[in-house]
This record gives sequence, structure tokens and C-alpha cells, in this order.
Amino acid sequence: MQSVRTALIVPGHGGLGPDRVHRISRRCVRVVAEAGELAEALRPSAVVLSGWSPTGGPSEAEQMREAWRGPNVDLVVEPTARNTAQNASRTLPLLLERGISAAVVVCAPFHLLRTRLFFGPLYGMHGVDVGYRVAYVQWPLGALAWELGALPFAPLQLIAARSEVGRRTRG
Repeated sequence: MQSVRTALIVPGHGGLGPDRVHRISRRCVRVVAEAGELAEALRPSAVVLSGWSPTGGPSEAEQMREAWRGPNVDLVVEPTARNTAQNASRTLPLLLERGISAAVVVCAPFHLLRTRLFFGPLYGMHGVDVGYRVAYVQWPLGALAWELGALPFAPLQLIAARSEVGRRTRG
């Protein structure tokens, strides 16, 4: 019987500060801490941190790596994803390269719906079982408005993400 290799996936979240420097949010730091706590119990083969920087500075993924306080585990940085669909499509090949067949995506409460919309179908079509862990953080109502405003774009983003996964996994 072959053992299941598991990974944790942490999508980034950040914004520009008053100094025009892109930084991960306090909520993102809390999600990273939740992933660290989960990693203590789960002992994953890898933790994949995903997110970009619009300013050319350290990406959200790199900043999350710096914020990591969890166990010593393979921390994989995916620094190019600009949205949740890309978090899913760009982390999947990293899992497949490592022979990982199960993943837990750690996210904030309001982000769970869109996380499920992208990770479930994309990972599932490549045989990666996916679960979700919500890090309970306080989110302002503006964050809920952001999530609701992003929903109409989800179908087109999913089509683009499926296409991207197809290109990345064929070659």
C-alpha cells in the first residue's frame, strides 16, 4: 500500500501600504500561522505558499515564507499568482512534480467559497484530493464585498485556469 503524500496550500493576500510597498496583510499572517499549526499535526510533505507582488518587491509567497513559524518542512514558493484561480493553477503542477496526491488549502472565512470554486475542480481533475481549513480571522465588511464582487469573474477565471493547467501539465 502506497502512503498518501499531503501538502498544505496557502494563497496570499496583501496590499499597498501608505509607503507604496506591497505587504501581506495581518489576515494573511494569521492564515500562515494557522497553516503552521496544522503542519505540526499533519506533517505534510510540503507547504506551498502562493502569491505575487505588483510592485516588483518581495512577493506575497516570499513574505509568507519569512512569516513561517511552523515545523521544518519543504516550503515551496510560487511567486506569480495574481488571483485565487492562479493560486490553484500554478500550485497544482508543483504538487504533481512532488508526487503529492492530497492537499489542504488554508484560507480565511470569506475566501472559502472562491477557494472551493477553483481548487476543487482543478485539483480533482488531476487526481489530487483537496480539503480546506479555515483560519478564523477578523475580516472587515469590505473584504466580504471584495469576495462577492469577484464572484462574477469566477467562471472566466476557471476557464483560464483549466487552460493554464493543461499547458503546464502537458509539457
